[in-house]
Amino acid sequence: MVQQILLNNIEVPGLAGIEVYRKLGGYSSLEKALKSMTPDEVTGEVKLSGLRGRGGAGFPTGMKWSFLDKSTDKPRYFVCNFDESEPGTFKDRHLGQLNPHLLIEGMILGSYALGASASYIYIRGELFYVMRIIEKAIEEAYAHGFLGKNIAGSGYSLDLYCHPGGGAYICGEETALLESLEGKRGNPRLKPPFPAVVGLYGCPTVVNNVETIAALPWIINHGGNAYSAMGIGNSKGTKLISACGHINKPGVYEIELGLPVEEFIYSDQYCGGILNGNKLKAIVAGGSSVPILPASLILKTASGAPRLMSYESLAEGGFETGTMLGSGGFIVMDDTTCIVKNLLTFARFYHHESCGQCSPCREGTGWMEKILHRMEDGRGSMGDIDLLADISKHIEGTTICPLGDAAAWPVSSAIRHFRAEFEEHIKLRKCPYTK
Repeated sequence: MVQQILLNNIEVPGLAGIEVYRKLGGYSSLEKALKSMTPDEVTGEVKLSGLRGRGGAGFPTGMKWSFLDKSTDKPRYFVCNFDESEPGTFKDRHLGQLNPHLLIEGMILGSYALGASASYIYIRGELFYVMRIIEKAIEEAYAHGFLGKNIAGSGYSLDLYCHPGGGAYICGEETALLESLEGKRGNPRLKPPFPAVVGLYGCPTVVNNVETIAALPWIINHGGNAYSAMGIGNSKGTKLISACGHINKPGVYEIELGLPVEEFIYSDQYCGGILNGNKLKAIVAGGSSVPILPASLILKTASGAPRLMSYESLAEGGFETGTMLGSGGFIVMDDTTCIVKNLLTFARFYHHESCGQCSPCREGTGWMEKILHRMEDGRGSMGDIDLLADISKHIEGTTICPLGDAAAWPVSSAIRHFRAEFEEHIKLRKCPYTK
């Protein structure tokens, strides 16, 4: 049975309230850290754990913390990225709605380790109802002495704020998030300088994802070595997966990293197989921004080894035959799915959400949407396929933030693996999946 670190007790009635959370051991890691650990020791345990950022990039959390500029007298800030807007991803919402105190406890631990006296939870604007739940939990934490002045008599003080975004996908990029938090338009910043040196209000700042922060209490209670004992290779611990699409059991699952992809799809413990007994066609493994893989390559690598739910295994083969774990937005497509129509939906999203700051992304996303639209409508030409591939190539790696890459990778991978389907649209002058 998989060790449940993040979803443990998630179905207990009243868990969102501090009384139930405390009865189940909540805030014990904070008491331990404040009474018997220095901030550097907390950071050390996070480094030992091998915890990687769960928002998509997978960067080692402890290493990211160690980059924080401590040579200045400026305030330091710890910011939670709760701007969960990646299509196919809903794990952070699940945690915030049902177990908000786990996130708050993690925020206090991270703030203590980094020396922050004010921290922020930046939450997606559409999740306003979740923000209300978190705000109530913050009020309870203040009332019980876990926030505010001199927490638990330790001498450490922290104020925690929850701030709603305006519903812009681009604000999931950490520097755009910081711009928005400062009250400005959420445009990504040029880097360097990085937020660890010049972040919120020009001060040293660390930004982490909800799931990353929520893992901290378990790590402090049980130790970094216990966490790193789970998983495989450099993919340590557990991971939340938002599973949706043509499966029998959509939902949020906590897996130990290294689980075979085939087991995750077909096991009754997880997705329960393909809906209506249809055949698996393709998978988007880490949210809409990662390369799509056909069934043959998502179940096994190009070398024939079983594909695993880990950062390394999913990426094996590069983008020619691999993909990314990303944010864990696992979208399953059966053999009734039109890849072109699915891609059009993604392209429309990225065109709409581009901030427009970089011309390759501003112009290229709209151009790709137009081409895919005419293909799906039966007005495409064979030259459009290579044109699409060429546009995606010229967007990739040419923008300030990764939104350009996020728009390009699904297009280039879909053409690479499903070119025949694009050609069929053009030959038939219509979508072959339209009844």
